[in-house]
Amino acid sequence: MKKILLLEDDEILYETLIELLEAEGFEVVHVKDGQEALDATFVSSFDLMLLDVNVPFINGFEFLQELRETGNKTIAIFLTALTDIDSLSHGFDIGVDDYIKKPFDFDELLIRIKALLKKQYKNANNKIKIANFIFDMEGEELYEDNKFVKLTPYETIISKILFRNIDKTVSKYELLDILNEGEETSEGALRVHINNLRKIGLPIITIRGIGYRLEKS
Repeated sequence: MKKILLLEDDEILYETLIELLEAEGFEVVHVKDGQEALDATFVSSFDLMLLDVNVPFINGFEFLQELRETGNKTIAIFLTALTDIDSLSHGFDIGVDDYIKKPFDFDELLIRIKALLKKQYKNANNKIKIANFIFDMEGEELYEDNKFVKLTPYETIISKILFRNIDKTVSKYELLDILNEGEETSEGALRVHINNLRKIGLPIITIRGIGYRLEKS
């Protein structure tokens, strides 16, 4: 069940939204002001946030900016009556994913929520994280602390296979076969590539006589 944080202080609107979202199978945590919203993020994680802007104590802009500065990337949609370009621009500058102007169509809101959640799911499966490394499976690129790490073609192939099989032992023969499209190659050369990846910082473990494993811990 996907969990949504709803920051909204209009009673009629938030009661309607809660009923609508729960009917669609979402779990909803409702708060009426920005401080309550911050407190909620300290004790729970959310799949998506629906945020009014003009709420008490900490407004929606300030709340989201504070979250983004701490590295929180939860999907966020602003639900607001603000229609000026400056507000719209500011919302996207601080990291909102979508912006829906009040009054809005509830069916449109559901479509946007489901589209963003689907996109998040796809991205999560294309980008695999271990420690401070992320491997982009689609782009076949390695990043450390969000900085691109240059790899050789062989190192890229080895990394992709190991990231796809985190915490599983990959046979050295499987690696050799994939690297050379079925042709025999030197185990010594494979060890050199593995050692180069270790120097970068990837936690690759040798399983003696069998192969290699990329371990989370």
